[in-house]
Amino acid sequence: MTVASNDRRFLFLLTGARPDGNSETLARRAAARLPDHIRQEWISLADHPLPTFVDVRHSGDGTYPPPEGAGAVLLRATLAATDLVFVAPLYWYGLPSAAKLYLDHWSGWMRVPGLEFRARMAAKTFWAVTAISDEDAAVAGPLFDGLIRTANYMKARWGGALHGYGIRPGDVLSDHVALARADHFFTGTDGR
Repeated sequence: MTVASNDRRFLFLLTGARPDGNSETLARRAAARLPDHIRQEWISLADHPLPTFVDVRHSGDGTYPPPEGAGAVLLRATLAATDLVFVAPLYWYGLPSAAKLYLDHWSGWMRVPGLEFRARMAAKTFWAVTAISDEDAAVAGPLFDGLIRTANYMKARWGGALHGYGIRPGDVLSDHVALARADHFFTGTDGR
């Protein structure tokens, strides 16, 4: 399914534990190059904490009720988006815990009667923006691989991954290669 460019809506999921970190700085640089008619929504998972996910797939009828509170906010934003951007600093070679918990809740959302979550996710494009503290970009492989596999499982499109180097806040602004890639990341001339 092709979405007209004026109907696109990017959801930037800020998943790190530090506000205004290098991953967010890099994502905001890339987002600034999106055309004005493309809608953007920025949500920090820290501002919408989810409860511990409880797996009841093999209990009772295996269905879940519609989420409430933070879960309902995140579900609404997720379904409204055409593009999901995981703004995720590399933590111990993988996603931050808030991002992992958000994805765990997808297991429940797929089992909410009438929601058709997985089918609706198939029309979306997934992206990743991360900052790493190692000059070897290969260390981010597990993070990217997990999101690529998630996109594949949902039958969604993988848009690409953008990474930059930074340890302390603002360090990524010295990574000129990452900044140049950010300037073209969502436009289709890089990262796909």
